[in-house]
Amino acid sequence: MKAEIIAVGSELLLGQINNTNARYISSGLAEIGVDVHFQTVVGDNAARLEDAIRIAEDRADLLIFTGGLGPTKDDLTKETIARHAGKQLVYDDAALRSITAWFERAGRTMTDNNRKQALVLDGSTVLENRHGMAPGMLASSDGRHYLLMPGPPKEMEPMFTEQAKPLIARLAGEGGRILSRVLRFYGIGEAELEHRLSDLLDRQTNPTLAPLASDGEVTIRMTAKTESREEAVALLDRSESEIRKIAGEYIYGYDDETLPSKAASMLIGHNLTIAAAESLTAGLFMSELAEQPGISAAMAGGVVTYTAEAKTAQLGIPADFLEEHGVVSEETAAAMASSVLAKFSTDFGVGLTGAAGPDPHGGQPGGTVWIAIARRGGTMETKKLLLSGMRNTNRIRAVKSALHTLIRMINEMTAPEI
Repeated sequence: MKAEIIAVGSELLLGQINNTNARYISSGLAEIGVDVHFQTVVGDNAARLEDAIRIAEDRADLLIFTGGLGPTKDDLTKETIARHAGKQLVYDDAALRSITAWFERAGRTMTDNNRKQALVLDGSTVLENRHGMAPGMLASSDGRHYLLMPGPPKEMEPMFTEQAKPLIARLAGEGGRILSRVLRFYGIGEAELEHRLSDLLDRQTNPTLAPLASDGEVTIRMTAKTESREEAVALLDRSESEIRKIAGEYIYGYDDETLPSKAASMLIGHNLTIAAAESLTAGLFMSELAEQPGISAAMAGGVVTYTAEAKTAQLGIPADFLEEHGVVSEETAAAMASSVLAKFSTDFGVGLTGAAGPDPHGGQPGGTVWIAIARRGGTMETKKLLLSGMRNTNRIRAVKSALHTLIRMINEMTAPEI
């Protein structure tokens, strides 16, 4: 099945809002093996929208519309599709009751144009709007499928995930099963990973393999289409095994896992504690961990020591030590890690120091970062990064590298002896 996403709204063309819906839908469709070959944005104009529909029908089986389902005159998506497909618009009783009840709860008068939001294409499968008013709908005509959803992401996203996506999966699967698995890599670039996996990528059929790079990480989505879940799992397991033989040392997680969530789950799962002393990252490392549920069981605390004076006052690192080695150095990062480990009496202490950029700092060029992780018992690992991104990009990459190093260290210390 091939899909095209058509976002309706002049505000998108004017740059007043970002089209995050297309990204969300495309990602969800990839999980069920539906290809998106085109994305279109069209303003609130019936003639131009109908032109976009005709073009999309020549190259897609599934047309997905977001926006234009509201109560105002410029909300004309379903009216245009109804006219184009020769369908009637009828009131959905459940949607009308829901809209009426909302106005009653709010103590507001419901105007006639709000009734328009309860209109749906005759014969369509209606998708309940659990976070707004206008329902979505899935209709079919002449071998084409038309999915209409509201524009606000807080309404569209749950509607797509909970209701539309299972319907599309059944249409695309033709009675079979589509199953996806995402492998998450860190420490290897997209080009190098693709080069290493070129043979697998060249002969992919089922499962299909789709690499994607983002923010210093790479993912590979494997999608299998079979008659049963068991067959799909077996195909995915076989492909994963082949990938692991080639680049398994760079895999840190699956599906929706992130470096912070993986590190947090490992700390919590192994009853380990952590503290951090941060300079260039200014608390970002601990903030990323703090977003993870249950992290209070593992995160003892941390300090931001942005200046040399703070490193001396808060961590007890002598001023002459900093003078000798420099604030951006392996020695200083290690001293920060050791000091915060002792200060909070944790299993791990992390030290992050560097020149975020663009200007040099501590005698080192912008983008120079030192990471140190001290483990209770005396083990210490240090790592130097030479980054070339923007200032905040460098800070984020420093945090990700520290988290990845932490994950590897926990894996090594908890691996069963052979």
